[in-house]
Amino acid sequence: MVSKFALLSNLLLASVVLAAPSSRLEARLARRRENRQSQPINRIESPAGTVSNAEYSSNWAGAVWDEADGTFTAVTGTFTVPTPSGTSGAASAWVGIDGDTCANAILQTGVDFTVTNGKVSYDAWYEWYPDYAYDFSGITISAGDVIKTTVTASSTTSGTAVMENLTNGQTVTQDLTSSYALCEQNAEWIVEDFEENGGLVPFADFGTVTFSSAAASGPSGTYTPSGATIIDIEQNGEVLTFVTTSGSTATVKYV
Repeated sequence: MVSKFALLSNLLLASVVLAAPSSRLEARLARRRENRQSQPINRIESPAGTVSNAEYSSNWAGAVWDEADGTFTAVTGTFTVPTPSGTSGAASAWVGIDGDTCANAILQTGVDFTVTNGKVSYDAWYEWYPDYAYDFSGITISAGDVIKTTVTASSTTSGTAVMENLTNGQTVTQDLTSSYALCEQNAEWIVEDFEENGGLVPFADFGTVTFSSAAASGPSGTYTPSGATIIDIEQNGEVLTFVTTSGSTATVKYV
């Protein structure tokens, strides 16, 4: 009887061990579904003494177009995944439709870069705000990978997020629907200090993110970052980014 009980215990222990990796993954994804969320831009006043053509927010840095309803139905941009520095913090690079003058909804996709105790990790995600961000499956992201991100609105309540890793050849696509309608007023290329558990995460020193081959399109034609409103992040009286645009590129530097 002792040997039978021992065998049963070993089998049960083995089943727990085998199940553990899947359970950990499910738990991590559940935490992201519950806690990780982009937000519409939170504009703030320019810091005292600042001489710049940029506008400022606490959470977005990049280039943003503000036009009439129905202007933008697709946004795309390509960037090289950075290696953030420091011991802890995070940031996210993404493209999207709406979230500035129209804050009702945002259709977006991008990559989070996170430093935890000096260890860097990456998450590829899609989101239709005000829902939370969800991780793509079937794509891996590493520092130095070249990532093409595209969102397309087929209507104001349905669309598609596509992420292509041009370095390893992986492509993932997600169809989305929402009861929160887009206005299609805004197109943006952004590095964001996103939210977890209702507050901004510590903003990581991400170095530089350059969106190239960046374009936004719709019935009125095609727009590039050149001519869009430049937004820099300012927190606690300190400007943390420096954004420039030229033609079809938007460059966001941590300063």
